[in-house]
Amino acid sequence: MFTTFRAISHHTKLKCFNLSRTITSSKQINIDIEMKKLNDRKEFVKALDLFDEHKHQTILTDRIIVQVLKACTQLGYLERGLIIHKNLSDSSLNNSYIQPTLIHFYMQCGRVNDAQRVFDSSVNKTLAHYGVMMKGFIKNNMAEKAIELFSKITNPGEIQLCLLFSSCAHVRTKQALDFGKKVWSQMSSIHHRNKYILTSAFDMFVKCGDLENAENVFTKIKREVIDYGQMMTCYNDHSMHMKTIDLYGKMKDEDIKPNSIIFLLLIDACAQLGIESRCRSIVKHIPSTMLNDLKLQNALIHMWGKVGCVNEAEKVFEQIDKPDSVTYNSMINSYGLNGMGRDAIELYHRMPSVMIDEKTYACLLNACSHSGLVDEARTIFSAIKRKNKWIYTSMIDCLNRLFLFDEAKQLIEEYERDESPCLPMYRSLLSGARNRHDASLARQIVHRIQELFRNADESLVETSILFTNTLASAGELEEASQIRWNMSQSGARKRIGLSWTEANGEIVQFHVQDRSHPRTSELYDELDRLEKELIEHGHKFDASWITRPLVADETVESVLNSHSERLALAFNFIQRPVPSRIQIVKNLRICGDCHGAIKLISKIRRCEIIVRDANRIHHFSDGKCSCNDHF
Repeated sequence: MFTTFRAISHHTKLKCFNLSRTITSSKQINIDIEMKKLNDRKEFVKALDLFDEHKHQTILTDRIIVQVLKACTQLGYLERGLIIHKNLSDSSLNNSYIQPTLIHFYMQCGRVNDAQRVFDSSVNKTLAHYGVMMKGFIKNNMAEKAIELFSKITNPGEIQLCLLFSSCAHVRTKQALDFGKKVWSQMSSIHHRNKYILTSAFDMFVKCGDLENAENVFTKIKREVIDYGQMMTCYNDHSMHMKTIDLYGKMKDEDIKPNSIIFLLLIDACAQLGIESRCRSIVKHIPSTMLNDLKLQNALIHMWGKVGCVNEAEKVFEQIDKPDSVTYNSMINSYGLNGMGRDAIELYHRMPSVMIDEKTYACLLNACSHSGLVDEARTIFSAIKRKNKWIYTSMIDCLNRLFLFDEAKQLIEEYERDESPCLPMYRSLLSGARNRHDASLARQIVHRIQELFRNADESLVETSILFTNTLASAGELEEASQIRWNMSQSGARKRIGLSWTEANGEIVQFHVQDRSHPRTSELYDELDRLEKELIEHGHKFDASWITRPLVADETVESVLNSHSERLALAFNFIQRPVPSRIQIVKNLRICGDCHGAIKLISKIRRCEIIVRDANRIHHFSDGKCSCNDHF
């Protein structure tokens, strides 16, 4: 038995349909079946044509009306759907088939209030009612409402659980994640085995950044290429780039063919990891057909620049038939990171003017900054008609690296005549003060930062760390120690300096004074040898780069010689054979003493040493560095 509609008027536009409890003829049943077939084939116009052909017959079933509304929904025929709704009888309006279809129609047409009215008017709400409302809220960027509505469902089913997790994935707040986790923990074992619920929960955990639960669900779902992509994205977002690369191995084991998105994620992971050998191992797996994809080519230029292989970046650049602005900007940035400012300027002059944008100027000025090309930077900066905060910051950084603080301050004042103060400009100024050990200037800058950016808590922590380092470098250890104590009392934490390297296929990571590696004894014996060699060749250990008081049994040499980058360097030197090219990646800036020491070590040990720090890439060879001490 199913609900039917009886037309009581055929000669006016406004028809009113009454409910009947009679089974219709086989001809009537065939109409709704044929309309459903047409809708299923996405032939919505034909479905409506069929309805128009039979709408003046005596009886129209609820299922026919549902199919009409579905066709109107898919075609976006709001007015026609409104007429259908307006002419339903009261009994039709309470029909459990039609109400969810009406709600879906209104939601898809953006009429949330109308959908809400239909939902509220329903006396006997089913899971279908809740499902279409939740789906509609998500569709109309009101996922918070979907979460709120879910909490009113007594016994949610598969669809409602999937929609909840999808809503949490859209909202991406701690509160949404906590609610999603609560529901996840309370689900039945049957739901925990449901592939659709698992996939939705996985999406929620990935997008909300819950790595532990994402990994857990990932092992339970039937993995496809899109799931690998999501897991890789999660790892990249958490700076776990080696896990992304390892996941590719698992993907190959399961014989899942990667697409271009997977390779873009792998290239990004390799770029951030910064180890050349891992880049090469991934690139050789990219199908030749994909190597013509411009997005992938641009990503490769960026990757090769980030790992210090500018020649490889150039090869990719030269192979691109139709480069876009991203292509040029990536190549200019690669030159800049590697201290090749003049090459960056030359490429800029070859760049079609229509492709030059604000990112181009920021990359170009950064390239000048890293190469000490201040006059060239001034010329470029003065010619830019529309300057944003990143262009100003890049120019200010260029001046600060050469201690041209008065000129940098003038640019900040010029920018602030029309714009709100910008914290990175002041931090660049503070960094310059740190490099010149100028505690007085640093105090002025910090005072200004505290006045202007009171609510930037995380940034103020970084500012305080840079300030204490400046004080310590200027010999004012007591004040630096007091500020550090105040920070520790407030719960602020300094980021741990890490360096990692690869030797003989093994990637190892070190922190300062690290003794966790199985070959620690060999490492420190090698550091002692390096210390003696440095002293013999005239290196003076610079105590100004020690930012805390020495403790018992420590010397200036022992503290500086146990920095993470030197441990990584020593690890390479205890390998057999000793590599002729050493690559180290550091998450913070390299200190001045390490920079001077590694320059000399490259000459003593006759090897090429590449160190990528937080700002740039240093190529050390024969006692020189590509940065020309502009770091």
